[in-house]
Amino acid sequence: MHRNRLGAVLVRALTLTLTLVPTLASAGAGFQRPDLWPHPFGPGSPRGASLPRDPARRCVVVPSRPGEDDAPAILAAFRRCNRGGTVVLDAAYTLASPLDLTFLDGVDVALSGSVTFSDDIPYWTAHAFRYAFQDQAAFWRFGGRDVHIFGRGRGLLDGNGQAWYDAFAADPLLRRPVLLVLDGLHGGSVSGIRMTNPPGWFNLVANSSDILVSDMKLDAQSASSNPAKNTDGWDTYRSDAVVIQDSVVSNGDDCVSFKPNTTNCVVQGLRCSGSHGISVGSLGQYAGRVDVVQNVYVYNVTMRDASAAARIKVWPGAPTDFQPALRGGGGSGTVRNVTYDSVRSRNADLAIELTQCYGTKNLTACMERPSDVAISDVVFKNMWGQTSAKHDPVIGSLICSDPSRCSNIQVDGVTVHPPSGRPARMTCLNIDAKLVGIDCVAAK
Repeated sequence: MHRNRLGAVLVRALTLTLTLVPTLASAGAGFQRPDLWPHPFGPGSPRGASLPRDPARRCVVVPSRPGEDDAPAILAAFRRCNRGGTVVLDAAYTLASPLDLTFLDGVDVALSGSVTFSDDIPYWTAHAFRYAFQDQAAFWRFGGRDVHIFGRGRGLLDGNGQAWYDAFAADPLLRRPVLLVLDGLHGGSVSGIRMTNPPGWFNLVANSSDILVSDMKLDAQSASSNPAKNTDGWDTYRSDAVVIQDSVVSNGDDCVSFKPNTTNCVVQGLRCSGSHGISVGSLGQYAGRVDVVQNVYVYNVTMRDASAAARIKVWPGAPTDFQPALRGGGGSGTVRNVTYDSVRSRNADLAIELTQCYGTKNLTACMERPSDVAISDVVFKNMWGQTSAKHDPVIGSLICSDPSRCSNIQVDGVTVHPPSGRPARMTCLNIDAKLVGIDCVAAK
């Protein structure tokens, strides 16, 4: 028995060794990184240089038997081809254990195959990487510098989320892993990948800078009566110079969300459906924390069947209970220099939604303890299309908890109309109505 076990170990070791032999003739040798650039807008800083890759160093990961964990083989490939090589994922793989890839330096990831994550909820609940912010978790995470992950329209990440959607319906405190996390990555890109059914968020970009995301297709659909909740497309957190462009998203929460301490970011060329908007926030959730979002440009985005198109959400000055897994308020910070330009509404409930009373319907209580997250220099311009009938004739909402906490909020060239054909109206509270190019009505 011991001899058989030793033989199995040697076969496994030999398989890994053969898998990682660099060769020009290996599978995927012609699958090269695309030449990507932010367009038409960039974050205002030059992209970092990417060192050339050695064409002779391509580590092709051979998958295990169906359903077996490929994390060890994938990790070995990254260790072998780090610093100048390319890891090739050109088959069907299963990830059944957490994978920490935050040590990378100058490596490409050619994903022409698929990676499916196991749906062993008890295992992942105990072993996934944990993030304190909003109780997030991760299957795997990429970090380091100069890392480029590309699928050229063929690569697939499958979160196997159905079991999670059903379990979350019974346990709203369930910590669900993010499908792809970039954590501490400085200089890199993710492009041409299809993502389907994450347990929670699709993407988290945290503690990172100089990141370009392009040509992605994200789709979250539940096959049961339990919806694919909280399936944000992208969340940025403590990150700078992130560009997200030319992608299609169908999901059940924010299409993009700029979380605390996001700066110099661009979102452009997105088509989003079923979402909660391109959102700043939520901010001010944690008492004693300072949240900053500034220098954000959103351009040429279509929002279909969304609860909001352009959205800014901050918590009031006092704690409030919003959902079992989402409570907060009392934090401080700043939202400054945020522009929504050329956003089209196709049946969004609201074209514009700005609130400093996130998480509470009691506006009186919110004004008694106004938000400590100040909002200034925000522009909504060149927006068109039609809202849903939900708030007709109101097409937007601007709610500030105190006049001193909001300044220079502008609405210019917004021609979005309600389906009834009546004149469009904007719900306004503590807003300078002279800067709003649509007649205001009082908030209730």
